[in-house]
Amino acid sequence: MRTLLVADMHLSHDTPELNQGFYDYLAQTANGADALYILGDLFDAWIGDDLLDSPHPLGAVGREVVARLHQLSSDGTAVYLLHGNRDFLIGERFIAACQATLLADIEEVELQGMPAVILHGDSLCTRDNAYMAFRQQSRHPEWQAQILALPLDQRLELASSLRMQSGDANATKEDAIMDVTHDEVVSLMESYGVTTMIHGHTHRPKVHDLTVEDVPAKRYVLGDWDAQHGWDIVIEKADHKTAPRLRQFALSDPPSA
Repeated sequence: MRTLLVADMHLSHDTPELNQGFYDYLAQTANGADALYILGDLFDAWIGDDLLDSPHPLGAVGREVVARLHQLSSDGTAVYLLHGNRDFLIGERFIAACQATLLADIEEVELQGMPAVILHGDSLCTRDNAYMAFRQQSRHPEWQAQILALPLDQRLELASSLRMQSGDANATKEDAIMDVTHDEVVSLMESYGVTTMIHGHTHRPKVHDLTVEDVPAKRYVLGDWDAQHGWDIVIEKADHKTAPRLRQFALSDPPSA
């Protein structure tokens, strides 16, 4: 029995090697698992499910991702998705086409019997005031409806502009501002009564030891994928104990299990 978690693939029409590596991961690693959780930023940008009808190269990538996830789900692996800060416009059509389940921004789950809270991770970066203001705006249904009402070409231009602005802004921010806020992490884990948290977003893969209500706890941070390497967390149930493992692997040779 095996559960997998990934985040921050940032697939796009400009990343063919990365895209193929993700497809190979689905076929060779995720196939046969009980569940695959994708914790946000599956795409580098997703500007509406009507991309699936578009001749734009990103639409072709989206259709291929749908086909691959649909096949994985059909073969018996439950597929779960969370929105990230780059693909929060993934909608019901995309989710249904994948035969997947869209989870809330923060979700309490049992992973092979281990209680945990999972999330993309951007909501934990509370010291980044400018981003938190944008996050609140961009998650509002009215704002999303206004954006989705724009022609596809305008949305593509907007996504490109936002990425450039984000890159320019991040270049001048202190590293600590773009990382999670420790107190926010502890508060969230306390509110859910768990000692395990898993997230992505920061691109700082690591297993952090901390204390939650005087109990030892762990925060697992998934890494971002590139053209050479991927990251995942695997949780296997053995002797009624779970063993989360954060691992990096070569996209040319993804794990067989």
